[in-house]
Amino acid sequence: MSAQKLPFFVYGTLRPGEPNHGLFLRGRIRSEEPGRLTGAVLYEGPGYPYAVEERGGVVHGEVVTALPEAYGELLLRLDRLEDCVPGDPRSLYQRVEREVTLDGDGRTVRAWVYVAAPAVAARLRAGGKLIGSGDWLVRG
Repeated sequence: MSAQKLPFFVYGTLRPGEPNHGLFLRGRIRSEEPGRLTGAVLYEGPGYPYAVEERGGVVHGEVVTALPEAYGELLLRLDRLEDCVPGDPRSLYQRVEREVTLDGDGRTVRAWVYVAAPAVAARLRAGGKLIGSGDWLVRG
């Protein structure tokens, strides 16, 4: 796992206009840019989505860059929000470092992405509701 202060790729309730955006990101970020994660698909959860790594899929979201002085606190708050405890098999999500493509200019950046933890991903693949668009905001 990287010790770098990577940006975060958000694809659900942390996106602009969604309920956790203001609660967690307002005043703590320097920028956000539309982007996409390839090699993952979205499944519906109870009020929020899960990204599950899968070849051929695309998930749409935003690349969020934290203010340097807010990074440590934001990382802790997001890990808590996402029920991400490194090494704990009961976690809902795991935080992984992945390449994300920026929509504006096509550049790729390394970012933290919260993906469904292995046990959750297995349950979703077996019987979850796929969000075909790969975009939580247009899940319709």
